[in-house]
Amino acid sequence: MEPKKTLYIARHAKSSWDFPGRADIDRPLAERGLNNAYEMARRMKERGDKPARMISSPANRALHTAIIYTRELKIPFEYLSVDENLYMAGEDAILQVIGMVDDAIGSIMVFGHNPDFTYLANHFVHSQIYNIPTSGIVRLEFDVSSWKDIHRGKLIGHLFDYPKKK
Repeated sequence: MEPKKTLYIARHAKSSWDFPGRADIDRPLAERGLNNAYEMARRMKERGDKPARMISSPANRALHTAIIYTRELKIPFEYLSVDENLYMAGEDAILQVIGMVDDAIGSIMVFGHNPDFTYLANHFVHSQIYNIPTSGIVRLEFDVSSWKDIHRGKLIGHLFDYPKKK
């Protein structure tokens, strides 16, 4: 059975704490974060995973992670958007963002933060994910035709990948 909607949940790559006094939203990626983001994007490419659209938190670390994926997966930048509701707004706000995606779009990738993204993944998967680490990705496949209809009972497959997973 071919999934009708695929949701990729991507936690931002490792950020730097080297700039005291900088606002949380403005923290940049650390060198390890850059390397991990490129590695995870390459893994997606090797699996043939390519979301049709991407939505990022406005936080520098999330948006930079998303830009790395657009480059590696050869996704046009106009298919990347920013939504304030992916920055520390809670699981319900993220679900609303996803539910508003045009149903003609079959796959999306959202970039954001914990703990909300781990809560979001566990909202759907049957086996508990303790923590989505930085640069971690959860792919969820649903047998639905509308983004508003995604839920645990319609989940037909999932993958959890992260930098230290072999």
